Amino acid sequence: MASLTLEPALSRLDLLAEPVAAALEVWPAEAPVDGDQVLVASIDPTLADTAAFCEAYGVRMEESANCVIVAGKREGITRYAACLVLATTRADVNGVVRRQLDVRKASFAPIDEAVRLTGMEYGGITPIGLPKDWPILVDSRIGAEPHVIIGSGVRHSKIAIPGPALGALPNATVIDGLARFT
Repeated sequence: MASLTLEPALSRLDLLAEPVAAALEVWPAEAPVDGDQVLVASIDPTLADTAAFCEAYGVRMEESANCVIVAGKREGITRYAACLVLATTRADVNGVVRRQLDVRKASFAPIDEAVRLTGMEYGGITPIGLPKDWPILVDSRIGAEPHVIIGSGVRHSKIAIPGPALGALPNATVIDGLARFT
């Protein structure tokens, strides 16, 4: 079993997707932590998927979070949102998320569309550095975690960040019941 070697993300921008690096360079002043508390670790890109990553690096599923991009249409316009939930849960896409987007039906955005719109790699999409007009829906359980492991925008690294910082991202809304246990 490997272990994570964490470094300040701002000193390893080479381990981040371009939009993630740009967002961290202007980390929001209102965040409950400063940008120096955002850490990054290089990983084997073949182990980027959550279950494989957790097993290989000794990270508990309860401290790992997944970011999924959801889309829905209203009046011919597609609305997107990012949902951040612990790896032990699943986003309530056709309940809570659909209502937050104010659409009749919501579903996971097609992979190629999510990759193109975020500028991030599939399997590495993260809430940091998303398009500025997208809402970020954060399950309330994440804020209770001292540190959460999330994507970095690329498959060859992961970010470790205090859970409360994720609810303070621009356009983030912390929601009780966003996710259900799997």
